[in-house]
Amino acid sequence: MIILASQSPRRKELLAELVSEFAVIPADIDESVRPNEAAIPYVQRMAAEKAAAIAQTYPEDLVIASDTTVVVGEEILGKPVDRKDARSMLRKMSGRTHWVHTAVVLQKGKQQRQAVVSTEVVFRPLTDQEIDKYLVLDEYQDKAGAYGIQGAAKIFVSSINGDFYTIVGFPVAAVYQLLQEFTEEE
Repeated sequence: MIILASQSPRRKELLAELVSEFAVIPADIDESVRPNEAAIPYVQRMAAEKAAAIAQTYPEDLVIASDTTVVVGEEILGKPVDRKDARSMLRKMSGRTHWVHTAVVLQKGKQQRQAVVSTEVVFRPLTDQEIDKYLVLDEYQDKAGAYGIQGAAKIFVSSINGDFYTIVGFPVAAVYQLLQEFTEEE
């Protein structure tokens, strides 16, 4: 059996395009950033901890875990704690370039494969009114960087350089490749 260690409806929808059957069992881990931890090691650690948490209970099953973070300069923007935090994040990204990093880990027992995919995103300058109008929709909740590119925030994006699905939180091509490598080894 394949287990998706995420409650994200976007990840569930995208995985369903790659495999016909899987279970959804979200991993409950501490997602705190460690002092001086850089963004890529952070998302790698988060995805690996999610995979390990589920693989510990289901060692015979293939676990797929993913984690996404947004970075402006050197600052990691995780999931906002409230609307005020979300507003602050969107203001930081307004008129600037940021990076979205998504790590994916496939694990079965002790066997593991992983990848990190990074995409550059440029936001056009945003007005306070645009930000407030977006925040009323509550789409920012449970999203790294306080936005989902597939939702109403798509109008904030002036350009991307890289894999669109990395920004959505599930780099489909990388997951597909990892699945192929994993099944070849079994």
